[in-house]
Amino acid sequence: MKLKHKWINFFILIASLVVLNVLGQYAFYRFDFTADKRFTLSDKTKNLLQQNKKPVIITVFLAGELPPAFKRLQAAVSDILSDYQAYAKTDVKVVFVDPLAGLNQADQDTVINNLYERGIEATNLSVKTESGLTQKLVFPMAMMESGGKEFPIKLFQNLDTRGNYEDNINRAIENLEYIFTLGLKKVISDDSPRIGFSESNGELSDLQLADAIHTLSNSYLVGRIDLNSIDKAGLDKLKMLIIAKPRKPFTEAEKYKINYFVMNGGRVLWSIDQVNAELDSLRSKSGQMALNYNLNLDDMLFMYGARVNYNIIADPANSAEIPVSTGVVGGQNQMQLVPWIYYPILLPDTAESVVKKLDGIKSEFPSTVDTIGVKGIKKSYILNTSPFNKVYSLPKLFSLQMLSEQLDPRSFQSKPQHVGLMLEGNFPSVFAGRPLPVAITQPYTMANTSKPAKMIVIGDGDIFKNQVSEQNGTPFPLGFDRYSQRTFGNKALLLNIVDYFTDNDNLIELRNKEIKIRLLDKAKIRLEKTKWQFINVVAPLLLLIFFAIFQHYYRKYKYAK
Repeated sequence: MKLKHKWINFFILIASLVVLNVLGQYAFYRFDFTADKRFTLSDKTKNLLQQNKKPVIITVFLAGELPPAFKRLQAAVSDILSDYQAYAKTDVKVVFVDPLAGLNQADQDTVINNLYERGIEATNLSVKTESGLTQKLVFPMAMMESGGKEFPIKLFQNLDTRGNYEDNINRAIENLEYIFTLGLKKVISDDSPRIGFSESNGELSDLQLADAIHTLSNSYLVGRIDLNSIDKAGLDKLKMLIIAKPRKPFTEAEKYKINYFVMNGGRVLWSIDQVNAELDSLRSKSGQMALNYNLNLDDMLFMYGARVNYNIIADPANSAEIPVSTGVVGGQNQMQLVPWIYYPILLPDTAESVVKKLDGIKSEFPSTVDTIGVKGIKKSYILNTSPFNKVYSLPKLFSLQMLSEQLDPRSFQSKPQHVGLMLEGNFPSVFAGRPLPVAITQPYTMANTSKPAKMIVIGDGDIFKNQVSEQNGTPFPLGFDRYSQRTFGNKALLLNIVDYFTDNDNLIELRNKEIKIRLLDKAKIRLEKTKWQFINVVAPLLLLIFFAIFQHYYRKYKYAK
């Protein structure tokens, strides 16, 4: 009876497994038992995958010989793309490739240049090994393609190439869903938002904005905008306006057009210098008197709820370095990198999604930004200095001789200064109740309050300026400092702001995902390497031999009876 009962239970178990497998063909569900839900996609990602009807190809350029940290990133990318394939209603093909495998140097150079034209950038890493540092060329990138459109995906918001990149791996893994979902939306969408960089008031040149324009052009229609000549129809086509370091006063007609753009729900990124301090001027002169710019924008920004002050911030605790001549040896000018306290490295506010998980932002002679009480406007500070700073009022004389000054730490004890401000809501019209400017013959709008609009005001005009090579005049990547060979988060900041301003689905919320990675203690590994090798390799073999001997004598003892 008992035997019959066992067989019945066995067949019930087999039948249950068969039924579950059959149901699994029609009903799909995934279980995530991790505490931080690292393998759970957001509802926004799932909906986008299920609504998409176009086949998608994702090429990941992480294959071949990689540093251990990149192996971990490769595994994380593979895991999340497996989830994309599972939830998608159409074919999602994922390919991992090593673009330089088996190629000679000439062919490698050709491949690198071709990939760069498509937005895939190579990175030369300093990889730490037991014998020292070695150089390794990797592509921490992916390419997403669908319907004839392609979008390059940078797996790192910011990558430190000096050997400390492992510290950024966790943030890169946390950011994977955001960047892949954003890329998917861009390749399956038929909409390409227009972004305009203003150029009528002495703003940064095409060369100084080369990398910003090149990077944004991969997924947006980007160009320069002359506020003197653009008309109402041209403004209506724009999604976002970027005003980067103007140095000439804005006319009332130009301000009227900007105001109309805001009233129509436009997005504006203000990157403004209120002072004329420039490091290049200090190198060619004995000093420079920093004075106010007259941009004629104070009243407009005041009405919108912001004020860029006429001052300069110094931060000796967290600043970028500049090269300074220390003399001539053997006919060669000797240069040394020293911290320049007027180039603070700005710290993103981690509470704001638009700047969350970004590295430090390099600034040059920044000014503080304040808020003005305006009804219906949500205000958020997004960029700040460290608490160890000092604010200088103008006018002020600057010279490189200031590098030799002995700083009094007590004079720099302060609170973090705000340099970046985000404003969202319904803005009041600057021209409500005012006559039309002379150059405007017909009113563009009669609205006194804008449609829902957004803007960011940054008290530094150089935030989005790339450096230029002195040898051949080619632009460096935005955020890369050619002197210290350090990459700051300036490009990632620009991309995040543009994505946030042009994305109606607010996918940037996906950046709030946090994953806890339990990293091994490398110092302990080096000190106890032999011990753990013995535990992991030799100990299991000894244990197996012990149990074999024990089993042999136990069986001999048992059956000898």
